[in-house]
Amino acid sequence: MEGPDNLLKAYPNQILNIHPALLPKFGGKGMYGSHVHKAVLEAKEEESGITIHFVNENYDEGEVIHQSKFKIEPEDTVEMLQFKVQQLEHNYFPKVIESILKKM
Repeated sequence: MEGPDNLLKAYPNQILNIHPALLPKFGGKGMYGSHVHKAVLEAKEEESGITIHFVNENYDEGEVIHQSKFKIEPEDTVEMLQFKVQQLEHNYFPKVIESILKKM
């Protein structure tokens, strides 16, 4: 059975991740889903968004390919941030994949 390291070596700069925040902030082990959105709100950030990046051997430290952001409103909740992030993901992930494939 192949482990993650073997996959990373077999497919360098070919595995993508969408992180639900603007890296390098709010990245790393345990920072996913609602955990990220809660941390963003607790830090009283003015904006959040998505980061599409290549996967490497370190959590959320691969080369950034694309970032999109939105303004956080005072009434925003974790659920509202999650919805806004999903809208950006649905819009930009296919475009980023298409752009990468055209370069291959």
